[in-house]
Amino acid sequence: MPSLRRHVPILDWGRTYDRTALTNDMVAAVIVTIMLIPQSLAYALLAGMPPEAGLYASILPIILYAVFGTSRALAVGPVAVVSLMTAAALGQVAEAGSVGYAAAALTLAGLSGAMLLALGVFRLGFLANFLSHPVIAGFITASGVIIAASQIKHLLGITASGHSLPELLGDLWRQLPETNPYTVVLGAAATAFLFWVRNGLKPLLGRAGLPPRMADIAAKAGPVAAVLVTTAAVWLFGLDARGVAIVGAVPQSLPPFTLPPVGLDLVRALFLPALLISIIGFVESISVAQTLAAKKRQRINPDQELIGLGAANLGAAFSGGFPVTGGFSRSVVNYDAGAQTPAAGAYTAVGLGIAALALTPLIHFLPKATLAATIIVAVLSLVDFSILRRTWDYSRADFAAVSATILLTLIVGVEAGVSAGVILSIALHLYKTSRPHIAEVGQVPGTEHFRNINRHDVVTDPAVLTVRIDESLYFANARFLEDYILDRVIGDEGLRHVVLMCSAVNEIDLSALESLEEINRRLADMGLKLHLSEVKGPVMDRLERSHFLQDLTGRVFLSQYAAAKELSGGAAACRDGAGREADPAA
Repeated sequence: MPSLRRHVPILDWGRTYDRTALTNDMVAAVIVTIMLIPQSLAYALLAGMPPEAGLYASILPIILYAVFGTSRALAVGPVAVVSLMTAAALGQVAEAGSVGYAAAALTLAGLSGAMLLALGVFRLGFLANFLSHPVIAGFITASGVIIAASQIKHLLGITASGHSLPELLGDLWRQLPETNPYTVVLGAAATAFLFWVRNGLKPLLGRAGLPPRMADIAAKAGPVAAVLVTTAAVWLFGLDARGVAIVGAVPQSLPPFTLPPVGLDLVRALFLPALLISIIGFVESISVAQTLAAKKRQRINPDQELIGLGAANLGAAFSGGFPVTGGFSRSVVNYDAGAQTPAAGAYTAVGLGIAALALTPLIHFLPKATLAATIIVAVLSLVDFSILRRTWDYSRADFAAVSATILLTLIVGVEAGVSAGVILSIALHLYKTSRPHIAEVGQVPGTEHFRNINRHDVVTDPAVLTVRIDESLYFANARFLEDYILDRVIGDEGLRHVVLMCSAVNEIDLSALESLEEINRRLADMGLKLHLSEVKGPVMDRLERSHFLQDLTGRVFLSQYAAAKELSGGAAACRDGAGREADPAA
């Protein structure tokens, strides 16, 4: 039973569910439902899907996540970045608005769900770590710019397409003479209002006496007011007859049962986009979930989160939706509204189901410009070019990865950007670990500590060379260590012992073991002995399974102090922090 509760978390938190939790979850569900209706429609528009698909993707997926997910506040559904990636992927296999496009969306969601589920079952959540935070930040920033640019056409009432920034801007420029003035007025008014709501409504409500928590929630639900006013304006003044694009007829129904097509060619075309969507979606979701869980000292299980998100995406595939993940804004609103358990998400799904059945006729005249304004205001908060300055100041390698990710995402497209980010992250990690920091160390006078001779005033023995390796040893850096030691000892006639200080070595693979054996042989040929110090237990266990320790010309010391005490037989020299010999009495 404990194992079952671990894999089906609802069996755990459901045992202690009480009336207080029910009340809190119901209140949160009402607030989040009001917020999600326009947001779901907007993200369906961004993904190139019919508006009802946004509602469908927010119903069954939320329920399945409530059963299998571990976060008590995460709200699952369509999000901006994943919706953009969905549009980019589907645009390669079908035309937006076609039956084939909607069918491919089901396949994309199904593939993403299967991948996430497999990663969770086999506990492979660590693979998401190959996307470094700077690369993710760069990708989201560039994606935010592309998303905002892609929605300008709806604010102008024109048709423009493209998956990269140059394509979008070029097409927008060519279509500019076709701008619809009524759409521009509606779009500009909605955008200005939503920006004001984000920054100005909360202080205004606070001055009016509304509690801070309620003022914050009201500000986040601002898009509902924009939807109501602009929809009423289109209906009252007949603006749809004057060229203002509207949502139109939306089916009054619960999510249908759908079967994703699984043709080999389609699966092959969507496999890589589905993998990228899965990884990006998981990283975004787990970041939000862990942030909110930390506020209540709760625990998130990343592998179980993969299963929860996988189930949610499979639910989207079989209920007329498209890929989903945990959203930041809706999750924060859910948390701030007092959600106590994942049941809040299930109640939200019920609310959205009611909306899909009863309220869809009311959004017939909803202008697409309002949905575009909702998207633009939401995604511009994700744009943060300050990551370039921060990475430049801290790490040139990270700056290169972020810059390449941003540029490729903007110029080529989202798939190229995130793929380049992953490859660059791995390549830079391999490069940095292939050239590990190696320090020659000496004893800090009056202590048992050993530090870099170039940074501290230390005591060294001309007959003993102590080298500290600040990295695990594996195939990519083993030769670097070998070359360093052999270059260092050549020409040093007074040297008798070489000690490798392994306090930072957590792993030695077979290639590194062979390099250590070669170092041992070469030093023996020169009349020098090789010693090890401060070898960690797991590393020692592996070495004991080889012949290296039997062939070692020296010894393995428990501590570097013990090695220095045992091996130092000549006159010690004191070195200053620049590595120069100094007066030992100083």
